Amino acid sequence: MASLSIGTRLPQSHHQFNNLSRRSVSQTQSLAPFGSSLRGFRGPRLLGNGMLVRAEEKARGSGSGQQPKAQSKSEEELQELTTSSGTCDPLCSVDETSSSDFEASYKPKTDLLKALAVFAAAATGTVAINQSWVAANQDVAMALLFGIGYAGIIFEESLAFNKSGVGLIMAVCLWIVRSIGAPSTDIAVAELQHASAEVSEIVFFLLGAMTIVEIVDSHQGFKLVTDNITTRKPRTLLWVVGFVTFFLSSILDNLTSTIVMVSLLRKLVPPSDFRKLLGGVVVIAANAGGAWTPIGDVTTTMLWIHGQISTVETMKGLFIPSLVSLAVPLALLSLTSEASGSGPDTSNVMASEQMAPRGQLVFSVGIGALIFVPIFKSLTGLPPYMGMLLGLGVLWVLTDAIHFGESERQRLKVPQALSRIDTQGALFFLGILLSVSSLEAAGILRELANYLDAHIPSIELIASSIGIVSAIIDNVPLVAATMGMYDVTSFPQDSEFWQLIAYCAGTGGSMLVIGSAAGVAFMGMEKVDFFWYFRKVSGFAFAGYAAGIAAYLAVQNLHISLPTTVAQVPFLSGS
Repeated sequence: MASLSIGTRLPQSHHQFNNLSRRSVSQTQSLAPFGSSLRGFRGPRLLGNGMLVRAEEKARGSGSGQQPKAQSKSEEELQELTTSSGTCDPLCSVDETSSSDFEASYKPKTDLLKALAVFAAAATGTVAINQSWVAANQDVAMALLFGIGYAGIIFEESLAFNKSGVGLIMAVCLWIVRSIGAPSTDIAVAELQHASAEVSEIVFFLLGAMTIVEIVDSHQGFKLVTDNITTRKPRTLLWVVGFVTFFLSSILDNLTSTIVMVSLLRKLVPPSDFRKLLGGVVVIAANAGGAWTPIGDVTTTMLWIHGQISTVETMKGLFIPSLVSLAVPLALLSLTSEASGSGPDTSNVMASEQMAPRGQLVFSVGIGALIFVPIFKSLTGLPPYMGMLLGLGVLWVLTDAIHFGESERQRLKVPQALSRIDTQGALFFLGILLSVSSLEAAGILRELANYLDAHIPSIELIASSIGIVSAIIDNVPLVAATMGMYDVTSFPQDSEFWQLIAYCAGTGGSMLVIGSAAGVAFMGMEKVDFFWYFRKVSGFAFAGYAAGIAAYLAVQNLHISLPTTVAQVPFLSGS
């Protein structure tokens, strides 16, 4: 969001535009009942800051005598932007719902029914907890609670309940039932403490990574990457955008990479079906790029932190399959009519935002901090979140130093960035992971693993099925459940099973637009509907997904990997 120092300089119309950016974030998040959320849906905020900076500069004018004229011109330009595509500027994601529309749609009776339903559910849960059958039928009670809670997450938009709140309630209720069904309360408390220690590592890691990326983004540091894409030939642009996103996502998370690249596409290509197709390529590339590094996707991060995969072996084993999962859709899309047309007309595309002062320095330090995390883990043996917190601390001190005394640039400092990160997304992860850990403590996930082993003996089929399901259901609880079903005693670190889980859970979400955080962000920013993506992109994404699995199996059978010299680097060999 824009800081107060910016807000005080803007005319009223700019304040209204700022409010539009804030409200559009929550609307975008309501589109994501299925997608995993490493950083939440930050499209409007990410892109709105640059708009507000430009508006601030225009509002200042060149002097006090020219200020009214500058403000008038700024308001005219803002009006032109906000009317160029409906009621939204070219870089925001969803339209604003006005207060009059809200009042017209407000239904007190419906709200009363929802309130009664919530209280009835709470009362029913309270009565059920006091019944002895909960202790005797712990597995059934926990399965029902998890099913009801997960349904609330899936139908978040219809029920108008935020999935983070539903996840937290589900987690607490599951642990209450576990404490009743456990042999003793002390045992349940010990299990909860162990689970909380593991979950907190992931949450701290995510909060640190989210803040670092937000700081780099607020300085417009990613322009160093996006401004180097100058081609306008459709087929060439298809491949360039795909591979830039692929490698960018391997360092950042897939959601951030998608937001950065879609904002770039809006500067390169005017609104058209081809731009939407390029956005589909961005989704496929972002998910593929995040699958082959431990910090590229939240699911690979979870597997890495808990010891199922290591840094070098994952990069060696999954780079080729991930690359194939992107190259196959790109090759097929290159044969389509959309990629065979003439280059897009960019005469009316908005000019790029200016990079903030010392943006290059902040970009270099921020990306270096992210890359340094695996090295820190290998050098010290400490958990990865400690390395992430170290990087955040260094960047915090750096931004305080370079912006000392610059009151108008408070938004570029860490305290303002902390107010903009997706905290509710982190709380959603907390609720989901604690819920899954309760099922693991009760032994339910182990029973499910035994059932799958008995009926699906092939680990390749199990991993492939999890990837397909991740296109429909959030991949975070799927991977968390898989980690609870199978441990490192069943499948050792860097085994074929864990690498396939990392690949399939990461890339499987590309098959449907609602299957990943990257897809949902793209859907909100470009107003792409489910069926358009299904017709135009899903088939290509599935072809890439299947080709990547085949490539992985071929690589394992032929013992092909990246050059092994990387593994000989001392500080990476044990990570």
